[in-house]
Formats: sequence, C-alpha cells, structure tokens
Amino acid sequence: MFRRVVRQSKFRHVFGQAVKNDQCYDDIRVSRVTWDSSFCAVNPKFVAIIIEASGGGAFLVLPLQKMGRIDKAYPTVCGHTGPVLDIDWCPHNDQVIASGSEDCTVMVWQIPENGLVSPLSEPAVVLEGHSKRVGIVTWHPTARNVLLSAGCDNMIIVWNVGTGEAVIQLEDLHPDLIYSACWNRNGSLICTACKDKRVRVIDPRKERVIAEKDKAHEGARPMRAIFLADGNIFTTGFSRMSERQLALWDPKNIEEPISVHEMDTSNGVLLPFYDPDTSIVYLCGKGDSSIRYFEITDEAPFVHYLNTFSTKEPQRGVGYMPKRGLDVNKCEIARFYKLHERKCEPIIMTVPRKSDLFQDDLYPDTAGPDWALEAEDWFQGRNGDPILISLKHGYVPGKNRDLKVVKKNVLESKAAKTENSAPAHKQASPTPSIQREARLEDIVKELRTVREMVSSQERRITKLEEQMAKLSI
Repeated sequence: MFRRVVRQSKFRHVFGQAVKNDQCYDDIRVSRVTWDSSFCAVNPKFVAIIIEASGGGAFLVLPLQKMGRIDKAYPTVCGHTGPVLDIDWCPHNDQVIASGSEDCTVMVWQIPENGLVSPLSEPAVVLEGHSKRVGIVTWHPTARNVLLSAGCDNMIIVWNVGTGEAVIQLEDLHPDLIYSACWNRNGSLICTACKDKRVRVIDPRKERVIAEKDKAHEGARPMRAIFLADGNIFTTGFSRMSERQLALWDPKNIEEPISVHEMDTSNGVLLPFYDPDTSIVYLCGKGDSSIRYFEITDEAPFVHYLNTFSTKEPQRGVGYMPKRGLDVNKCEIARFYKLHERKCEPIIMTVPRKSDLFQDDLYPDTAGPDWALEAEDWFQGRNGDPILISLKHGYVPGKNRDLKVVKKNVLESKAAKTENSAPAHKQASPTPSIQREARLEDIVKELRTVREMVSSQERRITKLEEQMAKLSI
C-alpha cells in the first residue's frame, strides 16, 4: 500500500496570466476612497470601475471590448452627490447595475446596450432608507429585482427594486459596522461579518439570527464572510497577532471551525471570490500584488492551497467575471480585472489541457441569467435554486429586458417570463440564424445611435457658425 503524497486534483496546475498591455484599460483614475470594497464589477458585457470624481461620486462603465487608453472625457455614471463605495451588476440583466454611496442612497442604473455615449445622471430608481453611508450592495442570486444594501447605520435593507420599496429592514441585529454581507446559493439566508467580531447567519424574511459565532477571528482588522455552495461559510480575517487567517465553518455547528489556516502578516483585507462550480476560492488582498487560490473539498484539511499568482504592482481593487463570461475554448476557469492606480488589467486563470474539445469536467452547468422567482414570490416565503445553463456552445447573451419600475406592488405581467419558477436546465445553443439576427439588430441600433450623435453635432456646428457670423458683423 503506497500512501499518496500529492493530492489528486484537476486544479493543481491552474495558472494565472496577465493580458498584454493593449488589452488593458488605461488612464483610469481609480477611486482613492478609504473603503474595503472591490471598486470594480464585471459581467459578460461591461466592466464598471469606481473612479475619482470632483463634486460627487462617479463610476465608469466600459464595454469589455473598449480596451486601450480611456479618454478623460469618456462619459461616466455620475448621479451620486458623495463618493461611490460599492457597485454590483444585476445577475439577471447585464445592463442593470446598483451603486451605494456616501450620500446615504442606493441607485439602480439602466446602461444603454452599447455603453454610454453621454454622462448618465438619471438613475432608473433611487432607494432611500439609510441614515448613513451605504457601503455594501448585493443582488439576490435567484429572485428578480431583489437587492440587499448595508450601511454604516448598522442596518440591512432588502429592497424590491421594481417598486422602489424597502420591504425588509434589519435594524437591531448588528450593534456595530457591517463589514460584509453575502447571500447563500438560493438566496434564503444571508451571512454577515461585523466589527463586533461576530459572524451571523440571518434569515432575512423572519428577521432573526439563526446562527452566530463570537470572535470568529480575534484580530481588530476587518473580516469577510461568504456562503459556499454546500451551505458552509468561508471567512477571512486576522488573528490576535495580526496574522491573516482563513477559516471554514458549518452553520449547524458554528462553535468550532472545520478548518483554520494562518497565512501571513500583511495588513490588507482579504477579499474572497468563490466559484461554486469548481469549489475554488480566490483571495485578493487589497494592497497585495498577488492572488492566492484554494480548493475546498470534503477531505481534511478541507481547504487546500493550490497556487499564487503574483505581479509587481499592488492591486487597488479586483473585479470577478461570472462563469458565463469566460472563454471555454481556452479552458479559462476565472478572470479577474485588477485595478492599478491608473489602469485596469485583466488576469486570466487557466487549466492547462492538451485537447481542444469542450472540457465538461471544468464546466458543469452554471447559473444563467434567468431568474427563478419574482420578487413578490420571494418576499412571501418561496425559494428557488438558480436556473442552470450549459456552456458547451459558449454562452450567447439573450435579448435584454428593460428594468421596469412601478409604484404598485406588481413588477409586470409574468407572461414575459417563459421559464417555470422551479429550477431547470437549459441548453445555450441558439441556431446561427438567431445569432445573425441578434448581431444585425445590434449593428442597426449602434448605427442609429451614431446617426443621432452626428446630427446633434451638425446642429451644434450650425449654431456656432451662426454665432461666429454675428460676432464678425
């Protein structure tokens, strides 16, 4: 009997690679605000980056293909009156993004299909309910138009974005600043990390704490807590000796950790990014120049170190691409958008494979863009697992729906939704003719936008010429 010295894993040889300079986004003034959020959010269409802005708060929204130097005059999303602290793309609509700000508001924005051509200062909906700055915004994973926000007033609010209502307000559950909030896989629970060193598992609809761990990490620096696909909780924090730690917890028996690992003595907060399909957690420290990744399994020591991707430049923030935005032909299992002081650099994580065929062991069916529930159903107590799609033929985005905001408590007729609310598997394999039609429609829309811009510039030139003629007389 030979004892296995090296653990078997298909992710042992995952390696990271930064893209070439001409594929980066350059000349971006990344925000300098002192807040431990990622400052960047990505989806298969756009990358959004919080930037420095005078007289308020703003963020850039760039189409993924708009690489190279970004003009200083490039239009921004600029409706907040204070610095933007956190942004999050809606998982069910790639043109809708939420932002939380120091001005105590949450705003939800509808981005035009081909990106911004002029500054966007009018949000689709403004959500007002916090009395202090809003540092966390995160969308519900399976229910349509449900958004969670957490502020420095130690309050969590769950909003129905379709009606603009604060449906659930969790006021008395946190005595101090909330460092992080995360939904579980079907959105029935949230876990939070708080400045009082407690990790809490909360049922938001019953408005009560169902599990709580005091001193999950004993250090005074900020913690992070996220749900894993199996219901366990992964946390990052600091020990009493200011060493960075990561730990794994079972909410049903939260008193003792499943596993604790000490890492190093750097003081940057570790931001965890989790891929439920591969059970890999990527840790990006703010101010670090590396991304560490770990595989989580059922066998001891449960959290297995895989590798570290290192560069020379420290990261100011990091965006994480959803699985449906990756290039499956290159065996890409993760893509990060690393923020430097003046640029955004994509970093690609790849599993080396010799075959050119689709690697179905790397790409199990993943959460697609369709919602499993309407907001009202979720608030009434129903749950729904994510609706999964296959990536075998590459993810092809469907037609986007506009965000509908109404004042009554019905979002819009459910006839618009073709799927059943029960979880289902669907194949993302549209015919070439449908793809061609969609592409043609995109080109026509872009042509229309350009034509409108040209005509408006012509009117402006005519006006200026008239003014010049008057002045010369």
